[in-house]
Amino acid sequence: MAEDVRILHSLFEAALAAALPDGKFTSKLPAPPGGRTIVVGAGKASARMAQAFEAAWPHPCEGLVVTRYGHAAPTQRIEIVEASHPVPDQAGVDAAERILELASGAGPDDLVVCLISGGASALLSLPAKGVTLADKQGVTQALLKSGAPIHEMNKVRKALSRIKGGRLALAAMPARVVTYVISDVPGDDPASIGSGPSIPEPQDANDAFSILDRYGVEVSPSLKDAILKNCQRTHEATASDVRVLATPMMALEAAALKAQEMGLNPLILGDAIEGEAREVAKAFAGIARSVSDHNVPAPKPCVLLSGGETTVTVRGNGRGGRNAEFLLALYLALSHLPNVAALACDTDGIDGVEDNAGAWFENGSPPSGASASEARSFLANNDAYGYFYKLDQLVVTGPTLTNVNDFRAILIR
Repeated sequence: MAEDVRILHSLFEAALAAALPDGKFTSKLPAPPGGRTIVVGAGKASARMAQAFEAAWPHPCEGLVVTRYGHAAPTQRIEIVEASHPVPDQAGVDAAERILELASGAGPDDLVVCLISGGASALLSLPAKGVTLADKQGVTQALLKSGAPIHEMNKVRKALSRIKGGRLALAAMPARVVTYVISDVPGDDPASIGSGPSIPEPQDANDAFSILDRYGVEVSPSLKDAILKNCQRTHEATASDVRVLATPMMALEAAALKAQEMGLNPLILGDAIEGEAREVAKAFAGIARSVSDHNVPAPKPCVLLSGGETTVTVRGNGRGGRNAEFLLALYLALSHLPNVAALACDTDGIDGVEDNAGAWFENGSPPSGASASEARSFLANNDAYGYFYKLDQLVVTGPTLTNVNDFRAILIR
């Protein structure tokens, strides 16, 4: 692996380290309650968050968090269970039911600590009355393939849920609720992170219906009726106390600092980049060409950093994942430049449905035997995974136990 690719991996590692919850609870702890401390949570980082909370909390606590299969961490007092992501399964339903029961059993002297990170929307799956697990699975799969952005997906998920959209906080009343978040959403809106189970928020069924219509997702009349009834609430929980542990910008700033230490000029293009992955790649390729040709908007040697959450409208086999798809489209747009290397990864360690976090390329061209026409064929089939697997240019980290979404770095010499 060439030096530039090692540099890109080092920047990714710096971003991941900044996104972990370790040591971040100490300065953000609430006052201890007169009663119990009940810890609940969900997300791909929730097990590591539970582990870090236990290390920082000097008082008794109990509880349950649910994370993705393979993303558990050892804990002593807080139970960890695993469930399916991104399409929910029965294990997630069972965990959500237990978590709602724990919150419902809290008294006025108790403290309910919610640990929420990206992935909670699928993992904390408790269908509303009149909604089945099969209904939620079908809608989730359809929206995932449609290219719908995460904030729109989460609006639909809330409308279908008995626990999201502040319903967990409502169940915990009158206990005090403190929510810790690791953000994976553009803009870091707590109500969008994991669909905001502990964040009170009014809901309009028409918002969900318009999103479903926009992406051609058909639902039955009975499911529409269930959504209407679920969005009709007579009262809300009190405003939630939200404490942020990590965000995409924190990760990018750590990578930028690491780049400076390596003698590079970092330029953060944004932490909330959204859009079709291959279209975002075309725009970023234009910026990279400007740096290469004109030293604008930053002088060489430069590394362009960005985060957020792109999407992929799946028309082929869908093996690529949005970061690998971005990278393959970027390679095709920059294949004539010999002075560019790039890496794109999902910070949770899983890009799409395969075993990779993302992929990389260097020097503007793949090894001999891999033509541009072949690359275009793989891209058309949404199979960037297959392309970079063939070249041995996948990034495989395993579960990172955090999640601040996409990390992209483009190095121009």
